[in-house]
Amino acid sequence: MFLPQPEGLVCGVDEAGRGPLAGPVVAAAVVLDASRPPIVGIDDSKKLSAQQRTLLAEEIRRRALAWAVGQASAAEIDQVNILQATLLAMQRAVSALADQYRLHPVRVLIDGNRCPVLAYPVEAVIGGDGKLACIAAASILAKTVRDRQMCELHAAFPIYGFARHKGYPTAQHLAALRAHGPSPEHRRSFAPVARLSAR
Repeated sequence: MFLPQPEGLVCGVDEAGRGPLAGPVVAAAVVLDASRPPIVGIDDSKKLSAQQRTLLAEEIRRRALAWAVGQASAAEIDQVNILQATLLAMQRAVSALADQYRLHPVRVLIDGNRCPVLAYPVEAVIGGDGKLACIAAASILAKTVRDRQMCELHAAFPIYGFARHKGYPTAQHLAALRAHGPSPEHRRSFAPVARLSAR
């Protein structure tokens, strides 16, 4: 059960892809429409199946007052570190939302314990994707967008199996890394990739 939707134009933000060894980190920003009935089935994206996430993502895009996605590439992650890249992706998502819809949130609620620097009041909510519908909706959008991108990377680099594990360090992924070395989309600053790159 979610907490009541805060008053005014409140934007929820969450990310997907901090832990993988390859691909971008993706953030989404969502403002739900408080005047419409809640979207049934929204939950923390980790508790939903891929099919449920896909269907809910379509519903969120259709019924949210505003939504946008931002990301930071594997190269940017290597340049600034995963935390700073995650905050950068969040900044980009919120900026895109404000630019596309010409609206300005009264508050931005971030899942987790660290906040990006934004032009709006911002607050971190630990476990926010399980507490607030706007953050849960953002978690679903971020996850579905990133999963789709990893399937596209699979088409470009099929030897790594990105469509299956989405870049996470599974046994299959690590075996492919050992056999073939890293691709251009691998995060060379992450220890398992760095070890193999140094060979």
